[in-house]
Amino acid sequence: MDTVSYAQEIVKELQRSAAQLDAAEAEEFAALLLRSGKVFVAGAGRSGLMGRAFAMRLMHAGKEAYVVGETVTPGIEAGDVLVLGSGSGETKSLLVMAEKAKALGAAVAAVTIAPESTIGKLADYTVKLPGSPKEQNGGERATIQPMASLFEQTLLVFYDAVILRMMEQTGQTTTQMFGKHANLE
Repeated sequence: MDTVSYAQEIVKELQRSAAQLDAAEAEEFAALLLRSGKVFVAGAGRSGLMGRAFAMRLMHAGKEAYVVGETVTPGIEAGDVLVLGSGSGETKSLLVMAEKAKALGAAVAAVTIAPESTIGKLADYTVKLPGSPKEQNGGERATIQPMASLFEQTLLVFYDAVILRMMEQTGQTTTQMFGKHANLE
């Protein structure tokens, strides 16, 4: 298969993944973000990169949003929400964050392949995304892609869809959001 054919297959996989999203979970997640105070976003590896992109768009949408671990990230408190993107739902560093956030009265939302995971069970809100875990051991494969690529791509598409829903619910336009875009570059 050539490169363009691979790209086309990836898009097909993403279409199948998007069709499996639970509308009620997605709406509840968007509503949670709209009513929350500050939004903190975390993930490990590529999931973390998708979270960083989401935090940026949340800021563009007017939310006070932070990436956990950055030097300018304030403390989390009651009324805030911690969004964790984790395919396995077992990432130890994210579990520690979730426990701390809950102890401080913040809500925890997990976006994961495995709602039955440790993080999924601890979370106040979960959104199940389709995808394959990093370790794909034999059997029928849901994706041609390596490791957790399909989950990570679906995570970014889901996060962008949430932003569109929030824009719709708040009456924001792309032009308004662009006004919050970095301008010191």
